[in-house]
Amino acid sequence: MRPITRRAILGFAVVCVCLLALGALPSLLGSGDAYYMTATPTEREGPAVNVTDLSERRYPYLTAAIETGRSEPYRQGPFGLKESFAHSPFDEEDALFTRNPDARRGGGIVVVVDGDDRYLIEVTQGE
Repeated sequence: MRPITRRAILGFAVVCVCLLALGALPSLLGSGDAYYMTATPTEREGPAVNVTDLSERRYPYLTAAIETGRSEPYRQGPFGLKESFAHSPFDEEDALFTRNPDARRGGGIVVVVDGDDRYLIEVTQGE
């Protein structure tokens, strides 16, 4: 094997390993306060986002919040690296606002409908 071919293959392998590491790294990074998506039952009328048929794989924080009242914690990473590669409750909140901007209430709260139940969804910071 020629030296140039060997270096090219080695370089390609290093790039692949680095990309795989970047895919796994965000889940290992986490610092600072935890952020949760919370769901509070409400009787508020008005526009709401229908989340009855949303995928649990696409909205894991939202579905966990509706089932238990609060999702698993999300910790932001240092230097903004994790946010570039990982899914967060902030992404889900933005997606809900995009689905129905009229469902937004003040302070980053959105009203959603799951079947016959209505919830106020909010990303909160806590322990």
